[in-house]
Amino acid sequence: MGSQVESAGAGAHSVDGIRYRSGDVLRMGCPFTEVTVAGVSRSHVSVRWPWWEIDTAADGIEWNGDVALPTPADYGWKSGYFRTRPAEDTLKAGDRCLVGIPATVVHVLAVHRFDPPLETGWLPRPATYLDVLRQGESYDAGLEEQGYEIDPVGGVPFQLELLFRPFAFLETGDEVVDRDGRAWKFDAPWYWNAFDGGQPSTPSWPLALLFRDGGPTPEAVAAVAEATASGSHADEVSRWVELTRAEPTTPA
Repeated sequence: MGSQVESAGAGAHSVDGIRYRSGDVLRMGCPFTEVTVAGVSRSHVSVRWPWWEIDTAADGIEWNGDVALPTPADYGWKSGYFRTRPAEDTLKAGDRCLVGIPATVVHVLAVHRFDPPLETGWLPRPATYLDVLRQGESYDAGLEEQGYEIDPVGGVPFQLELLFRPFAFLETGDEVVDRDGRAWKFDAPWYWNAFDGGQPSTPSWPLALLFRDGGPTPEAVAAVAEATASGSHADEVSRWVELTRAEPTTPA
């Protein structure tokens, strides 16, 4: 089987028992760990990576065990997450330092799945990547590359705490009817499709669950009704924006 990429409008994927999905707001960190500096340049410092092993069976891919981290002189430093202590631009080859990620808030742009796991040159081979954007960064369809890829179970001891999931009471593909009697399909934040094609483009609460995987259970119907008995779609968006300081992704 080949790789599958779930776009910004895709649903959840289970990773180590946690079903991450686009729109999730996470607190992310990585404990600072002692490493050896393998080499330095003006724009990068290379360290012996403590969390991966060389994949000797990788076909045509050779990795030497080092990972290059940008220094403040590199344009990619601000967009990176890993930091060293002491700072990158104070290090020299042979030094010992700490590398990790200070706790920061991110939101999930997309979930990428690989079956079989991706050959990268290191072990473990990643079966899942999360594309994350840092707090204050919105998705920009005009950029060729955006987001930072992390493998939540790929050896690096990422600490991921789910702070908020917009519309957590819904699953991708759910069909609901709103207060005004309009039927909708939920394709994940922020993708709502009205069956009548009319306006407004978001449903009015409360919502009644009509369809989920062939037929919703009474428990699922009750959960959606309870979650939308108060508040509004706008409240859900506002909470997400408050945490991410970003603009919600909208369909093209």
